[in-house]
Amino acid sequence: MKEKRSQLMKHYILDRHFVSLKELERHFNVSMNTVRRDINQIIEDARFQKVYGGISVKKNPLVSFQNRNIENKRAKQAIAKEAASLIKPHDLIYIDSGTTTKYILDYLPDDVQVSVITNSLDVILTSETKKNVSVFLIGHIYRKDTRSFVGADVNDLSTRYNVDKAFMAATAVSIQNGIMNSDVIEYDIKKTILNKANSIYLLADKSKFDRSTLLTYADLDILDVIISDKLFNIDYQNYFQAHQIKSIYANINDNIE
Repeated sequence: MKEKRSQLMKHYILDRHFVSLKELERHFNVSMNTVRRDINQIIEDARFQKVYGGISVKKNPLVSFQNRNIENKRAKQAIAKEAASLIKPHDLIYIDSGTTTKYILDYLPDDVQVSVITNSLDVILTSETKKNVSVFLIGHIYRKDTRSFVGADVNDLSTRYNVDKAFMAATAVSIQNGIMNSDVIEYDIKKTILNKANSIYLLADKSKFDRSTLLTYADLDILDVIISDKLFNIDYQNYFQAHQIKSIYANINDNIE
């Protein structure tokens, strides 16, 4: 019961960005001592912070989807093409929302039959041209700034779907801070999918590396495969070898039209 209340509180705070302790006490009909205990647990989640009189969501420095989509487009398409080549007939795959993952289905042969779980509007629209692709949408609230659906019940998500391969996006990547994202709302979906997937693939162009952003949603060693146009230095090569991560180089000079 306590865990469920904590999750409900998180969603309540995310919807409002700031909530006073008094409001939580009143809305959830619990004592102030209970609220304080729950808040101490909630702030272990990197999306939240204590502020005077209550709790708030950390500022989200998310760049608009439209602006991110323009950057390094050829590299993103080359990376997506490599990812599509790894999809086998009858795979059950998750395609994350992102400006690189959105291109994956563009390069999937029309005769390959797969089932796709996604919260990406662009993936859904592309799937309309693929007669052998079945789509399962997660999330029931549409966000224009990320062209994605959020608001999925993570408890339901964790029991309803099995995932063979998860193709993930990131805002930033580093050995020290792992796989990062700026969107606090999609954090739970990403974490839940990673716990369900048999194999995890990260798609990230070279501009994403050795940067930092708001949230780490997974350590780098969780990956099975990383696909990038980056030529990795010896530190990354040693890390990949130590953690059995396969690196696939996406050549932007290949024909990707």
